[in-house]
Amino acid sequence: MALTGITARQLQWWDERGVVKPEREGHRRLYSMNQLTEIAVICQLRRKGFSLQGVRKVVRFLDREFHKGLAEIVERNSDIHLLTDGKRLYLETSAKQIVDILKNSNQPILGVCLSDAVRQVRADATAAKASTSVTSRDYLKRARKVS
Repeated sequence: MALTGITARQLQWWDERGVVKPEREGHRRLYSMNQLTEIAVICQLRRKGFSLQGVRKVVRFLDREFHKGLAEIVERNSDIHLLTDGKRLYLETSAKQIVDILKNSNQPILGVCLSDAVRQVRADATAAKASTSVTSRDYLKRARKVS
């Protein structure tokens, strides 16, 4: 999974534990763009220090509050920031709301821009698709040399 930096074994483990459930084609796991987006956001949360249990808590929170997955929520709004003090989760879209949370907190707050992770994985996926496309520049150069 070059797009997300996660190993095949980690994906298998997450699949077994229900973190991200891909479609199946025989023994192959097939991930949709929304699932790749969720994986990228989960990877970002993990890099920021969230435990897998914490990530599950975030995913359940989003599902419970919005009845949608990570990718669907982030897709609809321009900038969504997830903030946590380790006990509470906040999902905010305005800078004013974020500043208010930071001002009123008695503990350090960890913040992650979920929208940035989504934009990055979508841009990487588009670039990867373009580089493997039959009409990519490298392919056309090779085709010209052969003919």
